Amino acid sequence: MIDMLVRLYDLPRTREAYESVEKEGVILRRPWGYERHILAHWVGEHFSPKWVSEAKVAFSRQPIGAFIATRNKEILGFACYETTGKGYFGPTGVAESARGSGVGRALLYKTLEAMRDEGHAYAIIGGVGPREFYEKACGAIEIPGSDPGIFADLLPDP
Repeated sequence: MIDMLVRLYDLPRTREAYESVEKEGVILRRPWGYERHILAHWVGEHFSPKWVSEAKVAFSRQPIGAFIATRNKEILGFACYETTGKGYFGPTGVAESARGSGVGRALLYKTLEAMRDEGHAYAIIGGVGPREFYEKACGAIEIPGSDPGIFADLLPDP
């Protein structure tokens, strides 16, 4: 899977994306340190063990390198940054029940804005799955020669 590059100094307007999910009762925020085990458990239930590892890494920095979307105290989705490598966005995921609701886009924007605010001019989205989503949502472009990139020698899950 390819890597993509995002120009953080040229992000789209985000207010509508935030207002859309907030209208549905969704809260977008950074998780607190004492929620590490909760997010790790949720990621493990919905995604891969490797993503659990990366979600835990997000809590090793300050500010915490993750955002969550919640409604009624339930996690709907998450997005991390700088867990795979410096300047990297991801992993990110949304519960099946919340896909297509705008939660993923809102989490993407929160995370990219945080990276920009911390001084990055560009973000790398590593090992992209939904390429068209990132092209449309934030103008991401393919990084030539990036497949398999840093994911070339992944150890298998036990």
